[in-house]
Amino acid sequence: MPPEIRAVPADAPVRDRILQVIFSEAEATGLPFTPEEIALEAWEGDRWQGGLTARITQRWLFLHLLGVAPEARGSGVGTRLMQAIEEEARRRDCLGLWLDTYSFQAPGFYARLGFEEVGRIPDYPPGQARIFLAKRLDGRPVNGSAP
Repeated sequence: MPPEIRAVPADAPVRDRILQVIFSEAEATGLPFTPEEIALEAWEGDRWQGGLTARITQRWLFLHLLGVAPEARGSGVGTRLMQAIEEEARRRDCLGLWLDTYSFQAPGFYARLGFEEVGRIPDYPPGQARIFLAKRLDGRPVNGSAP
């Protein structure tokens, strides 16, 4: 008899059960999956200007979230946050950084910082695209750099 598939709340115990399997399998292959979470914030006095969250796994840093307060946009806060996370990635011996964004957000911002498009899902959301970008820290191009 096949297992029963259940819809359940997406909470920590569910996530932990899934991650235990992923971690164990990665460890067995000699490529341990031990994520490190990082958060950076920009403050001007007591006013929050922006922040980001990231995760490092397998020597690559994934930029999860980046947000700049509306009143701080255009002031360089986003660029400074990205420079700081790139420095952190270098300090932690990462091979590169990657992220996803949308065509209506800021793909040009990331391109100016040296990120290359590595994938795209059209109509996500309808009429737009979800864009995947990456940047190697060794100066090599991302596309065509697979072993």
